[in-house]
Amino acid sequence: MKQTTTLFQIFRNPGIAGMLSVLLLASLLSVWGVSNSSEPAGSGQQAVAPAPKVGVHEVAPQSLAISSELAGRTAPYLIAEVRPQVTGIILERPFREGGDVAAGQVLYQIDPATYQAAYDSAAATLARDEAALTTARLKAKRYAELVKVKALSQEANDDAAAALKQAQATVAMDKAALETARINLGYTRVTAPIYGRIGRSTVTQGALVTANQATALATVRQLDPIYVDVTQSSAELLRLKRALGKGEVQRPDELSAQVELILEDGSTYAHKGTLEFSEVTVDESTGSVTLRALFPNPEQQLLPGMFVRARVQEGVIEGAMLVPQQAVSRDNTGKASVMILNADGQVELRPVDVVRAVGSQWLVRSGLNAGERVVVDGVQKVRPGDRATAVLVTASSKDQTGAGAVN
Repeated sequence: MKQTTTLFQIFRNPGIAGMLSVLLLASLLSVWGVSNSSEPAGSGQQAVAPAPKVGVHEVAPQSLAISSELAGRTAPYLIAEVRPQVTGIILERPFREGGDVAAGQVLYQIDPATYQAAYDSAAATLARDEAALTTARLKAKRYAELVKVKALSQEANDDAAAALKQAQATVAMDKAALETARINLGYTRVTAPIYGRIGRSTVTQGALVTANQATALATVRQLDPIYVDVTQSSAELLRLKRALGKGEVQRPDELSAQVELILEDGSTYAHKGTLEFSEVTVDESTGSVTLRALFPNPEQQLLPGMFVRARVQEGVIEGAMLVPQQAVSRDNTGKASVMILNADGQVELRPVDVVRAVGSQWLVRSGLNAGERVVVDGVQKVRPGDRATAVLVTASSKDQTGAGAVN
């Protein structure tokens, strides 16, 4: 009873009760902190954050075929404008407009009546003069025998010999006239000079045409194969020649002539062509050089005058260094650089010399060595001097994730 009264008196005392409350609260907080701490008792060190993961692309030299896309237009392999070579009335036009014609096929028939008559007249004149030549030849032969025995004067013999030569010349002229008449008679049949597709006709039956007139009767174009004329700036041509001269680019004969064609709708033409030649002069108005390529056109899908883009293979770069485009950044002056993860796992900023885009990659001329790891993904997580963990980004991971993203 004494003890109970004593405790009651203690709690009745405000000062003693406050001190006990503070001690009890401190004990509870201490116990809670110890039970919830992940560090052992007495440890004062903070936890170290793990190194961030970054996707890297390992630089590997490779053989790279470089090409340029050049704008151009198609042109027929052969083109012939059909014109009459004699004057007359068109009697027939046996071809179908827009169809294919063979070389030598009759396209127009001009009235041959007057030319047939001229041919017959020339043939008759030749026959008459050949008969006169026979007489002159026999006479000259007899006179030559008589003059030997002094039965004829030398003057008469000379006249007979001269008459023979004159008759021979007349026959030669008659033969030439007959050949001219035959040619003109043949020209009444206007034929196709080449194989190809013929366009519309400018005349119909009954029209009068004249020899060598300015207006063509029709035009024949050979479309298989077909030319593609493209233009390249003279500056680009000089750059390529300089690279070839320095040995930076090799041009194998079997590769340099290959050309691919991109049509107006963006599709790729099924057949590859070959580069035939480049023009020897520069167009003063455009500063460009014309290149001509030859393409097979069996389906006649290409028509003259079509706008196309030709991908011309310029050569091969041996030991080319390629890096994904997202790995390259530029400063305010336009200079390119990449992040490198060195062998110690430390990030470095490396300036590079970028030449040109190759698909989704950049071709790097200098600044990188074989085997170095270029940071492709996670560039925003690190800065030069930081440490990072490398995750190799492969072609398959890029295809699956779009950019080879690393979590």
